[in-house]
Amino acid sequence: MDTLLVVGGSGFIGRAICRFAVREGHDVRSVSRGGRPETDAPWADEVSWTSADLFRPDAWRGRLDGVDAVVHSVGVISESVTAGVTFERVNGDSAIITALEAERAGVDTFVFCSSSVKPPGVRNAYLTAKRRAETAIADLDLDNVTIRPGPVYGPDQPHFPTAVNTLLRFVASVDPLAERLGESRPLHVDTVARAAYRAALDPGESLLDVNDVRTLGR
Repeated sequence: MDTLLVVGGSGFIGRAICRFAVREGHDVRSVSRGGRPETDAPWADEVSWTSADLFRPDAWRGRLDGVDAVVHSVGVISESVTAGVTFERVNGDSAIITALEAERAGVDTFVFCSSSVKPPGVRNAYLTAKRRAETAIADLDLDNVTIRPGPVYGPDQPHFPTAVNTLLRFVASVDPLAERLGESRPLHVDTVARAAYRAALDPGESLLDVNDVRTLGR
């Protein structure tokens, strides 16, 4: 049984990753600012939740002990500079810090949930920060997989208005339209989460159900 740490496990994609991993009988841990999400779903009782500031790794570094794989699923699409919430910091720096800590702890695999495109109306800095993180972690001494999904939709999507979430679901359901969008096509949260989970277990596996790029170290 592999031990999996989901950084951002209380978030939209992170919750789905945790759910898949619990269902398959893995030891699942989560580190996020929010700690345990507000859900009564039985799978949540099987996750070891930790509330911590990712930018203070001394507060959560111990959660890496005995971990086989780490998935980083933290990201924002809006900024609050006064609160320290910026694309560079959250979408970029947090991934780099997490990957460095994973390498230091001897973790076998690191999966970074990046993105193929920036959301509509969002500054280019959203994607620039993710690309910078991809480059920074590419040569670390662990198996490193970066997945680049398009816009992610699904129940309780916190980042998009309901109308946008509904539109993305519609686009994804129309095959000719979705295929025309290529790597920018919308994907259901379960598709993305399943791909991240499978990559954590087997970084060499072909991820046929999500656009991905992979940078394999070690």
